[in-house]
Amino acid sequence: VQLQASGGGLVQPGGSLRLSCAASGSVSTITGMGWYRQAPGKERDLVAGINKSGTTNYADSVKGRFTISRDNAKNTVYLQMNSLRPEDTAVYYCAADLLYYNSRDEPVVSRTWGQGTQVTVSS
Repeated sequence: VQLQASGGGLVQPGGSLRLSCAASGSVSTITGMGWYRQAPGKERDLVAGINKSGTTNYADSVKGRFTISRDNAKNTVYLQMNSLRPEDTAVYYCAADLLYYNSRDEPVVSRTWGQGTQVTVSS
């Protein structure tokens, strides 16, 4: 599976951005997708996730402001970010959790990452 992220940029506080993550390849192995972010000097943390059933989860810091959604026909996941704050500034990464079976018919779980996209919230 390959992931192509897009949509980052510079926005003023209170503004909005929408990130997109398009998956290609063996998309049937994807069990869930999510967005993570990493600010300078900090660890990469989960922002929002969505599984195959459509169940979503969010970091407390973005609840009520960010919305994750997906378009199954396009194999694309979106992150709508509203009411952006300077502390949302980070590199945002798209990730997909995969489940497939190896040659011995054993389940294998892995995660693949897209390239990061910079989001900067500043006046």
